[in-house]
Amino acid sequence: MTIFRTLLVGLGAMALGLSAHAAGGSKHAEAPEGGWSFAKVPAGQIDKESAQRGFQVYKEVCASCHGLKLLSYRNLGEKGGPFYDDAYPNANDNPLVKAIAAEDEILALEPDESGDPFYRPARPSDRFRSPYPNDQAARAANGGALPPDLSVITKARGHGAEGQGASYVYSLLSGYPDAEKIKSKKGDDGLNINYIEFDKGEVVGTLLQPTGQYYNPYMPGDVTAQWAGDPRHKPYGGFLAMAPQLPEGRVEYMDGTEATTEQMAYDVAQFLHWAGDPKQGQRKSLALPVLIYLLLLTILLWFSYKRIWRNVKH
Repeated sequence: MTIFRTLLVGLGAMALGLSAHAAGGSKHAEAPEGGWSFAKVPAGQIDKESAQRGFQVYKEVCASCHGLKLLSYRNLGEKGGPFYDDAYPNANDNPLVKAIAAEDEILALEPDESGDPFYRPARPSDRFRSPYPNDQAARAANGGALPPDLSVITKARGHGAEGQGASYVYSLLSGYPDAEKIKSKKGDDGLNINYIEFDKGEVVGTLLQPTGQYYNPYMPGDVTAQWAGDPRHKPYGGFLAMAPQLPEGRVEYMDGTEATTEQMAYDVAQFLHWAGDPKQGQRKSLALPVLIYLLLLTILLWFSYKRIWRNVKH
């Protein structure tokens, strides 16, 4: 009886797995060529210059819709942060961090002398300003879609090896189909319908792109309802409300780096990986000293053991 129940459970799990596979899935996120500097063993660190450029991409492109509510401006200038300066061990004194914070205005906790609320320039101790006052306003401004907060997006999307979350961000931002592959035709109602034709390998057919939605192979989802082709071989991915955000040259890097789509996606993924754990650099810098300490402790314990129990038969 027990064996029969176990067999039923196994078959049920297999059926669920097959149904989930049939429902669709996203393409596996790939790390950029050369991998991630912070994923190196034993104590990889973020690429500071890349994270600085990534902050610029976030500030100029992402911050209009996505917040970083768990991050304070001063985190940028703390040890391990993209704008850390040895001359200012206290990040609150870092003039660059002060300037970055002052570019945003936040609602003061206390009213002015007249009792009216007012906005003031942000200080390094303040949290990053949210682009919207609340979720309802965010949905209203984005056609009902709620832009996710990016504070821990790489942790939320990272499963398995370190850097998987950053690879997801990198792949998603750089994985939209090229604009020339998206075509238009008149629908039955006379309105234009965007579609993408697939003609490689087993995936052959046409994928309709819903109005206000954008196809991305790295976005988890199910394209069955929009797929006109062999139902056994659908494209990976799904639809999201965010249009492609990183066309070539979208930002002008202050260090002169060429702003290709892949470069901008790489840099902002690097920055968001750091943002998800601002203390990771300090923690990883202790890895080698701790390993050396444990090695010396092991040797000391071994000789202590041999000394104390030298006359005891085992």
